[in-house]
Amino acid sequence: MRLQVAHKTIYRFDRPIRGVVQSHRLTPSRFDGQTTLSWEVTVEGGSHGAGFRDGAGDLIDTVSVRGKVDALTIGVSGVVDTVDLSGVLRGHRESVPPLVYLRRTRATRADRAIDELARAAVAGRDNVLNQAHGLSQMVSETVEYRPGETHAETTAAEALAHGYGVCQDHAHVMVAVAISAGIPARYVAGYLYSAAGDEMAEASHAWAELYVPDLGWVGFDASNGCCPDERYIRLGSGYDAQDAAPIRGVAHGAAEEQLDVDVSVQQVQQ
Repeated sequence: MRLQVAHKTIYRFDRPIRGVVQSHRLTPSRFDGQTTLSWEVTVEGGSHGAGFRDGAGDLIDTVSVRGKVDALTIGVSGVVDTVDLSGVLRGHRESVPPLVYLRRTRATRADRAIDELARAAVAGRDNVLNQAHGLSQMVSETVEYRPGETHAETTAAEALAHGYGVCQDHAHVMVAVAISAGIPARYVAGYLYSAAGDEMAEASHAWAELYVPDLGWVGFDASNGCCPDERYIRLGSGYDAQDAAPIRGVAHGAAEEQLDVDVSVQQVQQ
């Protein structure tokens, strides 16, 4: 599938600040499931620093904006060819060992309910792949997709206790229960093409990857009850949503910030 992305992020400040420094994880991953045909990231008034690939294989770009800044616009546009690998991250080069992703963060910390859900989901399943599918199914059934009810700081334990959330919450709960089951897991940020009327899909999307011996990293999207296929564009991964955020940064100055994001993912003719 050939997918075209248009993504604009605008930060507005109620008073001018002295500058902004950001790191961007806005370039599609390199693996057998997707090929980038064209891609451009622009920052109005920004200076680009040296880019690098981190240990997880994700491309990180650094950008700084100097002087008085009252607004900052980041534009992303490009075209990617994708193929369905049944969620397997085949051909992705990284140096971080999978066991590193047994680490928990505030967002993925387990409580009794997380541990109990993990035990119930893997009970009677004889291998890691079957256990991973069981975890994804259990999270889908237990946490209802309900937009607007949670926020950026909602943890996996809180989302499970509420019984609802969005893709970020599903991904956090997936990571949390997988680690409870002894399976390395990480949060993934990217884009998703969805047909009209698909309420459980947003253009900016998140899912989880679990490490399965002999297969490697395999994606699980509990929001949609599937493994990532040709509709998905993978950007990067991390321990949780904050760690995997496509845009992270520091603003120099005291000001209230307003954020506007517009994302479109369209299928185009090959």
